[in-house]
Amino acid sequence: MISENVSDSKLLRRSKEQHVRPVGSIPGLPITGGALSVPGETASFANTRIDWKEAPEAHVFKADLPGVKKEEVKVEVEEGRVLQISGDRRVEKEEKNDKWHRVERSSGKFMRRFRLQENVKVNEVKAAMENGVLTVTVPKAEVKKPDVKTINISG
Repeated sequence: MISENVSDSKLLRRSKEQHVRPVGSIPGLPITGGALSVPGETASFANTRIDWKEAPEAHVFKADLPGVKKEEVKVEVEEGRVLQISGDRRVEKEEKNDKWHRVERSSGKFMRRFRLQENVKVNEVKAAMENGVLTVTVPKAEVKKPDVKTINISG
C-alpha cells in the first residue's frame, strides 16, 4: 500500500469522486439484476463492497462492515424487489490531547441498492452480522415447471 500525505479536503473530494460500479458493467458478468444506479450513490464509506452470489436456493449478499454495530445497519426491501442496505459508521471521538498522525479509516453514511430478480421470496429475507460481515440471504421461490402433455398422433 502506498502512503501519501493528502489534505483532508483532497481526501474528502477523492472519496466523493469514487462511484460504485454496477455489476453489469464488469466484463464477463451478465447484466441481469446489477446494482441500481441511484443519483448521488457514491462511496462515502470506503466504497462499501458487497458480494452477491446466486446459489440454487437463495441469493446471498455479503458486505464487509468492520467496526459497525448491527444496530447501525438497516436492511430493507422496498418497491417490491429492491434490496437496500444502508447504515452509518460514526466518527471516533476526538480528545483535546490527541494528536492524529494519519486518518485512513472512513466514516459516514452508506447505502447500496440492488434490484432483485422475480424469483425471490421477499417476505423471507434474513440478515445476520458476524465479525464485521453482514450476510443477507434472499430465498428463491420454486420455479414451477410448465406441465408438458404428450399428444398422441393418430393415423
